[in-house]
Amino acid sequence: MIDLPIPTVLTGKAAPFGPPGRTSAIGKTPVDGRRPVGPEGFLEDEQADRRVHGGPEKAIHHYPLDHHAAWRNDLGDLPLLDRPGAFGENLSTSGLTEADVCIGDRFRAGTALLEVSQARQPCWKLNHRFGVPDMARRVQASGRTGWYYRVLEPGEISPGDRLVLVERAYADWPLSRLLHQLYVDTMNRGALAEMAALPVLAASWRTLAERRLARGGVEDWSGRLNGKD
Repeated sequence: MIDLPIPTVLTGKAAPFGPPGRTSAIGKTPVDGRRPVGPEGFLEDEQADRRVHGGPEKAIHHYPLDHHAAWRNDLGDLPLLDRPGAFGENLSTSGLTEADVCIGDRFRAGTALLEVSQARQPCWKLNHRFGVPDMARRVQASGRTGWYYRVLEPGEISPGDRLVLVERAYADWPLSRLLHQLYVDTMNRGALAEMAALPVLAASWRTLAERRLARGGVEDWSGRLNGKD
């Protein structure tokens, strides 16, 4: 049974970021009090590039504070790692990682009902955020990506609320397995067929699995990881 506190809730507004002319809302800051959550996440939160961020399948981003120790070991004592929010997340918790969460898990968070829709596919903005040229690739290779929720029932979430697992329908698909199939065992046709048939997996991920099966190869990650998306 997963039942743990949500000590930090974060939101942010789009601001200039990275190359000239680019913006991002990755710089999220902690908020106090009850915050309304709708079908596309926290009402006060923004996403700069709606082609690849936000929307119902990426309504709320959750990143484990548990991973910060490993990142310090990899990168040193970067100031970003001193507090929640380094990865542009909306929810920061301790005691829950990709190995513990399954695709389709339903959680009560405050008065909202959330469902795990996909893991995060890291992009070039993390390179600029951390000042590490290959940070996005490191996040992808590590499996320390965090994950997204869709909002099944709007409500309110505040710091201090609890995150409680209320339903698990796909125990065979922890996010750690999903990430392994996506980035390591990339052409396991049986696993790809299972992914393509998972009704709770985000539609874009099911399509990705279908395309790999159809063309017998892996998509090009360079634009997403290096800044050409």
